[in-house]
Amino acid sequence: MKLLKIKDNTQVKKDAFSSIEVLTRRIADKTLEQLEREGVFVFPEFIVEAEDLTKDQMILQSVNDSYRAGNVMGFLGCGNERLIIESRFSSEEEDYFFEYLLDRVLDFPNIVDLESDADQNNRLFNFLLFLFPYYLKTAMRKGLFKRYVRNRYNDGNVKGTIDIARHIELNTPFTGNVAYRQREFSYDNSLMELVRHTIEFIKRKPYGGHLLTRVKDEVKLVIEATPSYELYDRQKIVEANKKNAIRHAYFREYLALQRLCLLILQHQKHQIGLGSRQIYGILFDGAWLWEEYVNSLIEDAFYHPMNKGGKGAQRLFDGNIGLIYPDFISRDNETRIIADAKYKPIDNIGNRDYLQVLAYMFRFDAKAGYYLYPESTGTDDLLLWMNKGSTYEANVTARDDVSVTKHGLKIPLDAQSYDAFVQQMKVSEDEFRKAFIAG
Repeated sequence: MKLLKIKDNTQVKKDAFSSIEVLTRRIADKTLEQLEREGVFVFPEFIVEAEDLTKDQMILQSVNDSYRAGNVMGFLGCGNERLIIESRFSSEEEDYFFEYLLDRVLDFPNIVDLESDADQNNRLFNFLLFLFPYYLKTAMRKGLFKRYVRNRYNDGNVKGTIDIARHIELNTPFTGNVAYRQREFSYDNSLMELVRHTIEFIKRKPYGGHLLTRVKDEVKLVIEATPSYELYDRQKIVEANKKNAIRHAYFREYLALQRLCLLILQHQKHQIGLGSRQIYGILFDGAWLWEEYVNSLIEDAFYHPMNKGGKGAQRLFDGNIGLIYPDFISRDNETRIIADAKYKPIDNIGNRDYLQVLAYMFRFDAKAGYYLYPESTGTDDLLLWMNKGSTYEANVTARDDVSVTKHGLKIPLDAQSYDAFVQQMKVSEDEFRKAFIAG
């Protein structure tokens, strides 16, 4: 097996990719949306209205004689070639920061380690299993999925279309029953059966019980809604879902769940990535993980519009024009603050980032803006005062009432174990929160 490890938000010479030449050709200069269509599982899923053009991110973007990695972390494979993209805060042996983000945001089991499993396919498969509770809970917020199904009956209460061939087969000589088909709106449909099969599959894993405990209410509802479940129907249910993907935009969360369940249930038979030309893998949007993690730290002081969930949308102009999703809007409307989560180095925050936050500040009458980013050196906050005046009149001076601040959260690099890393992160988080939350 040929393996290469790189870090997010770094630039690597193209020569370094010579050992995984086939895989590199398949992914270089392709967007996440393109890779997703080729079979790579991308988390979180995309929505059309998202202001952040996450779907246009590239895994590897050509820059002269180098490839530049973006905000994405995860694992990709093609044939016997593998690429692991770690966080830029990883050590040679461990990536505690990536593990910590997954734990805090997605409640992953504390066994995620990109280097602990020699079998790359099993490593990828475990990631898919660990995502199941999150996708199940997200989809079930819209209630159980209901669709029309065609059931077959053989009794005396005829309510549908008589099935003559089956009636002759079952009721000759006539015994008083009639074989018929009836179209009904039911929770016990192919999609809910697919989810039930996935639940039963995960239950048999050593850690399955622990994994499903986090969604025990949702699991109970699925089991109650699928009384016709039979283990031997699994392949039939899988094929039915492959032919009938969810299409209605309202149920896009169920489409993501459907796709995940199919990947999980087909793994055993087909193996992920079977064939030398098949590209496969799982990628996590580091910017999204960072934003949701930051929200868990400052949610007491800030509103958090969510572009990928379509919640808390704001508008720039009267008439419902100019859709925007600021990352964070302070709850204090007297001294309003706009904050923007940036999963990139401090030196890369500029240009469009400045324009975006200043536009949000103007919209919400805020005098202070913040960029919230991860860093490892303990860098002091960088306070930037907005200018006034013009170079044409040679009267440019700094204002004293409008500013933006680059405020970093220190990521420890010297932790000897994951538990030690967690303890050091708690200290960093307390220091980080002091800028917004008293005490």
